[in-house]
Amino acid sequence: MTRYDTVLVLDFGGQYCHLIGRRVREQGVYSEILPHDAKVEEIRLLGEKLNVKGIILSGGPASIFDADAPRLDVKILDLGLPVLGICYGHQLLAHIAGGKVGRAEIKEYGSTYITIDKPVGILKGLNRKEKVWMSHSDIVFSIPNDYEVLAYSENSPIAAFRHREKPIYGLQWHPEVSHTEKGIQMLRNFLFEVCGCEANWKMDSNFIDQMIEEIRFEIGENKAIIALSGGIDSSVATVLAAKAIGDRLTAVFVDHGFMRENETETVRKFFQAFGINLVVVDAQERFLKRLKNVVEPEMKRKIIGEEFIRVFEEVAEKIGAECLIQGTIYPDRIESGFRRFSDKIKTHHNVAGLPTHIKFRKIVEPLRDLYKDEVRRIAEILGLPKELVYRQPFPGPGLAVRIMGEVTKEKVEIVRRADKIVREEIERSGLGESLWQYFAVLTDTKSTGVKGDARAYGHVVAVRIVESREAMTASFAKIPYEILERISTRITNEIPEVTRVVYDITHKPPATIEWE
Repeated sequence: MTRYDTVLVLDFGGQYCHLIGRRVREQGVYSEILPHDAKVEEIRLLGEKLNVKGIILSGGPASIFDADAPRLDVKILDLGLPVLGICYGHQLLAHIAGGKVGRAEIKEYGSTYITIDKPVGILKGLNRKEKVWMSHSDIVFSIPNDYEVLAYSENSPIAAFRHREKPIYGLQWHPEVSHTEKGIQMLRNFLFEVCGCEANWKMDSNFIDQMIEEIRFEIGENKAIIALSGGIDSSVATVLAAKAIGDRLTAVFVDHGFMRENETETVRKFFQAFGINLVVVDAQERFLKRLKNVVEPEMKRKIIGEEFIRVFEEVAEKIGAECLIQGTIYPDRIESGFRRFSDKIKTHHNVAGLPTHIKFRKIVEPLRDLYKDEVRRIAEILGLPKELVYRQPFPGPGLAVRIMGEVTKEKVEIVRRADKIVREEIERSGLGESLWQYFAVLTDTKSTGVKGDARAYGHVVAVRIVESREAMTASFAKIPYEILERISTRITNEIPEVTRVVYDITHKPPATIEWE
């Protein structure tokens, strides 16, 4: 068995913790995520099966001055392994060393320029000025003499530091997010220059075999149902589960009435061709009834999550299934605040949206630590059709979370037609494969317009088109005006109820990709 060169990531509750891990894996170095309070003995034990070459401390939403702030087993710093602290990890290392950490007069959120005084170690080969991504309230004001300052920003006097003799580094910014322009170079410097790693790991059929074995072990001899939405995540999970437990698996597709145009027919066609047991449940009326008069986004997601589970329980009872398999991926879990020190951004119907009381003996999530593009890579290895592999992401609650305010049949039909137009025009232009997501949102605003020389008063539709690699960060796409014009003209011409179309030019963060 190969002892992969490995960098461990200690999780302090940051949104981007697992993103750090997968950025490491992208460079051919294996990574594992451990809780922030992992003990030095655990790391030594891991060293028996993995060649641990370094440790990264993630960011997190806490302040080191909070009474219950996550801490580090300081003995880890005596292992002689290279250590990199990012954001909260940067502040924590400075605090442990006896430096001064405090509240920033001006908080830094978003793109910031740093000045590098010493381009050494993790900053080797970088320019004096670099664009990075910051997201913090506390800063490091001073560090002991056995440390040296490597870089600063306008509002952070010590934006990067290192120990003068030990391989310990701190970065106030996030090198793992795509908005840090040279972030990958910084991480590669840490992996290969500081830690001395070799790129001897890759996602391959062996990794997939391990996932299949894990599903087989978790389910045992029981029957299971899988929540199939038709998206790439649940589709990959379905194929893996079918390989693991065969005809003891039933895929359940719930048509809640908030699907894209022809979604149900498309899913039925794909999975009947795979020879997988497929049950399609028409639950449109029950979902719409449950959402009557509901306007708060989190409540929508919780209601939808609960109703999904009730449908799954009903199907499971009929066929004697005890386990539920879901295609939950890591961004779903982190946005739902599933860990103690992470902040909830929004509830996902298949994570925090699940009801407290569930009849299933076990819920299995084979993709729980993966990102969308990693799931796509597995899909390619499994030989899934290209049109399935590269379908754009679609939220489990469907168009219900692309309607601001109360969900009604009329609103669902408007946003479904608008969404179809956006998809048609983007795909006709040839831009589809270069974009992460493109869709329409029905806002809860109405606007005066002119149609047929007469006053009209109708809905405002927002168009959201973004570029991303893993959905943890995203940038609005700079779509040519002529394409946006065609989208706007078609929506206002073909949907009488709409009088105005706007284009969303907000990055993630501060926004999320979906509006609700």
